[in-house]
Amino acid sequence: QVQLVESGGGLAQAGGSLRLSCVASGRTFRSYFMSWFRQAPGKEREFVAAISSSGGNTYYADSVKGRFTISRDNDKNTVYLQVNSLKPEDTAVYYCNTITRWDARTATPIGFGSWGQGTQVTVSA
Repeated sequence: QVQLVESGGGLAQAGGSLRLSCVASGRTFRSYFMSWFRQAPGKEREFVAAISSSGGNTYYADSVKGRFTISRDNDKNTVYLQVNSLKPEDTAVYYCNTITRWDARTATPIGFGSWGQGTQVTVSA
């Protein structure tokens, strides 16, 4: 089973940027689609972005399109989320995860591995 450790969160001003990282253990990382989710206080966890196993295809929630970029380095077992033009509503704990089932019709993940501890992103106005 893949273990995940997220990092890179912190406090940023509106309009600022952060780069989130997620390091995965195990030799099977490169075979998985990977995703980022986030959960704001009092809200359900929501999909943010996903990337195919090769990195050739990326998918985004409408709320982050044009501002966030997901990428991966399979040699480093790492997936990244570059978050730009931050807004206060981006404040949340951000989690990465392996995707075990992918709905090609809706281009969304429907099955996941175990969740990591996440990394907190706080955006001030």
